[in-house]
Amino acid sequence: MTMFKLSEENQALFELARDFANKEVWPKARELDETARFPTELFAKAHKLGLLNAFVPESVGGLGLGVFGHSLIGEALSTGSAGFCTAALANELAAVPVILGGNESIYKEFLAPMVEEPQMAAYCVTEPGAGSDVAAIKTTAKKVGDKFILNGSKMWITNAGHAKWFFVLAKTDPAAGHKGMTGFVVPASSPGVILGKKEDNMGQRCSDTRGVTFENVEIPAQHMLGKEGDGFRLAMGAFDRTRPVVASGAVGLAERAMRCAIDYAKQRSTFGKPIAEHQAVAFMIAEMARDIEASRLLVWKAASEIDSGQRNTFTASIAKLLAADSCMRITTDAVQIFGGYGYNREYPVEMLMRDAKIFQIYEGTSQIQRMIVARHLLEQ
Repeated sequence: MTMFKLSEENQALFELARDFANKEVWPKARELDETARFPTELFAKAHKLGLLNAFVPESVGGLGLGVFGHSLIGEALSTGSAGFCTAALANELAAVPVILGGNESIYKEFLAPMVEEPQMAAYCVTEPGAGSDVAAIKTTAKKVGDKFILNGSKMWITNAGHAKWFFVLAKTDPAAGHKGMTGFVVPASSPGVILGKKEDNMGQRCSDTRGVTFENVEIPAQHMLGKEGDGFRLAMGAFDRTRPVVASGAVGLAERAMRCAIDYAKQRSTFGKPIAEHQAVAFMIAEMARDIEASRLLVWKAASEIDSGQRNTFTASIAKLLAADSCMRITTDAVQIFGGYGYNREYPVEMLMRDAKIFQIYEGTSQIQRMIVARHLLEQ
């Protein structure tokens, strides 16, 4: 069904999240950027409102919210702080492989507690020498009796320092390529789990990103997701569900940058009139609105497809590609509209520009999205 307007329920969800972002998150965004402090208090408030961990299945007490609903939350929260949004919704990336490959026992052990309190989780796939090339991971899980022994290192793991558990992709049959990968749920408190230092990133600084090392970590066989060899499918299947949500975060950040640019352009005068009345500036703002609207509609389409049971890999990649590239361009143009003030840390757009860059990198770079889109078209 063609849809260009939100239902009353979805509109209420979006307004709830946007109101929280405007009143609670945006006023703290500069402080979170400067201190790079993990926003634990804000997560507690978001959880109380039902905006955190809403993906938990209804069978274990959660809301069972779909991708479309999470995309609405993502856009709204990112208008407050993209770093806060990334940390909040990274839980879903960790949980999707668990939902796809787990069972009720695993749901009760790892997902149900997330309903009771604002717990965090982390998706451990990227390694120091294996980012976009997931098949190149070196982490291994060797079966010994009724356990697996996990060894390896992961890098750039969002929420790692605050996660209660990790989704970990490891090779159980190194000779079988991507068909020899298996997914596991690993409690963060397991002996042999070693956390690296928090990375000092350019943007989204309140999001906790660090390396995780696994040294002879024992994993009970019941913490394996699906069957041996299912890991790559589960890890990649998560992206069809999370890329629309990540793209929605880029839309929200771009929206905030545009609003900042509009407010400034109305107040700042040159040559006897507000700069908003100069065509060069007005056209930049018009192009911001164009790209935000187009990106949002692609997010909605990708989210609606997966929620209705359709494969959305193509649409999800286009949505993330357009939203990420547009966000980077829009925040850069916002800095340009502010002129010299935009280059100064006293004004918000330089922070927004730094926050924007990672959208072109994580959960599949813009180049990877182009590869996926091109492959889809050329194989038809």
